[in-house]
Amino acid sequence: MHDLVTKIIENRRTSTEVFRRLKKHRLAMIGAAIILALVLIAVLAPFIAPHDPIEQNLEHRLLSPNTEYLLGTDNLGRCILSRLIHGTSVSLQIGVMVVGIAAFVGVTLGLIAGYRGGLTDELIMRIVDILLAFPGIILALAIAGILGPSLYNIMLALAVVGWTSYARVVRGSVLSVKEKEFVEAAQALGAGEVRIMFRHILPNVTAPVIVMATLGMAHVILAAAALSFLGLGAQPPTPEWGSMLNDGRAFMRSAPHLTIFPGLAIMVTVLAFNFLGDALRDILAKA
Repeated sequence: MHDLVTKIIENRRTSTEVFRRLKKHRLAMIGAAIILALVLIAVLAPFIAPHDPIEQNLEHRLLSPNTEYLLGTDNLGRCILSRLIHGTSVSLQIGVMVVGIAAFVGVTLGLIAGYRGGLTDELIMRIVDILLAFPGIILALAIAGILGPSLYNIMLALAVVGWTSYARVVRGSVLSVKEKEFVEAAQALGAGEVRIMFRHILPNVTAPVIVMATLGMAHVILAAAALSFLGLGAQPPTPEWGSMLNDGRAFMRSAPHLTIFPGLAIMVTVLAFNFLGDALRDILAKA
């Protein structure tokens, strides 16, 4: 019991130290500020978007940025700024859903494989090895192509591809953590396997999962935009950054703003999550 209490106190002190260092990390704060702004834009999209993102006005097609349409209009006369604002919500939802599903499945299976060992470990890790034998984006393309073009299908495809990394990392961490004294103490007190895995081991293997999830958001948003650009993701008239890039591809010379602004939105979002993820990785490695 004393070992368990000591471990809880150590975890709290570590969390406090991590937050203190994070506040001093300039790139982390820049990334966090951008992510917070993106979340607010996504939540308030219906109220701050100046126009209907799917309303067409062919009389105003391919307008350059002006006072009425701050970022111009696309080939169907739709407001690019409004579509970017609503696209923020779509991209963040994709990231959260895919990372959430992949992390839940991967962490759970990684915990089971690392703690149970034996045949269970072999079965789970061989499935992981098979999936990792294929390039991630190619496998996602194949799955999305089989299921058909749809926003939900690309989320499923990216989640199927993404859970393996979480499982491998968590399984490796569990192999070392399960030999610690506090786990042996919990076993001696008669705690069940599920309680030990999720109550005692899981809190001690979350550091790499947090880093992977943060960096994974950037990867998922970029991959979803790529799949939508290829026509396998969001379908018209859904305002999604990748599909906006695809729509503007034919007008890159006559109306470059159709591709510049969605491209900048993707770049800034990916950079923000990478800044925060890299900072967390460096800080948690020293914690």
